[in-house]
Amino acid sequence: MSESGSTSVAAPVAALLGRKVGMTRIYDEKGTIVPVTVVQAGPCVVTQVKSDDGADGYNAIQLGYEEIKERRSSKPLVGHCKKTGQTSPKRVFREVRLKAKAGIAAGATLDVAIFEVIKYVDVTGISKGKGFQGVMKRWNFGGQPASHGTERKHRSPGGIGGGQATRGHGRAIKKGKKMAGHLGDERCTTRNLLLVGVDKEKHLLLIKGTVPGANGGLVFVRQAKTIINNTK
Repeated sequence: MSESGSTSVAAPVAALLGRKVGMTRIYDEKGTIVPVTVVQAGPCVVTQVKSDDGADGYNAIQLGYEEIKERRSSKPLVGHCKKTGQTSPKRVFREVRLKAKAGIAAGATLDVAIFEVIKYVDVTGISKGKGFQGVMKRWNFGGQPASHGTERKHRSPGGIGGGQATRGHGRAIKKGKKMAGHLGDERCTTRNLLLVGVDKEKHLLLIKGTVPGANGGLVFVRQAKTIINNTK
């Protein structure tokens, strides 16, 4: 745990906010190259603690990440952070729901040390925006035949007005029809990523697998909720 600020204690759940740095590679015990994504996570401050026997009615902690100037925040958030002894407000807040009461106090600081005993993590972020895309890239359509008379329509979606799909609802196209449109730039979560290493001095997590978002993007890393495959 980080020793700066208030006293650090054991976190009830391994979860931190951070930013995606980029990709690199490391070597395992056998000398095999392992591609990893570097995430600079924390340190995060516990800005609020909620309990089921309080006014909130459920157990949770609120994490604050990245300091900003007071003039770039709002007065309610400035006062909210000062209650925990913080000299400056935070840029990003994230609430983590808990099954039991948090064994941690507001004002405590959490860093990547809480992931030392964790093997798999879930990472949430905003995916890269890809603009307006056709059905082949957006929905993985196969397209039209490459021969047999197809002319300048190889990547088209085909017919969209089949009567049976909208039977009883008029001639309108069925809601949710897979068509061309905006792709990416949405919140998504990649689950069960292998946590290869933890660098406590530089606040880095080395994660094997696909981490959503561009380099520099905000991500939320937490202990994997469900282990699907533990043979990685």
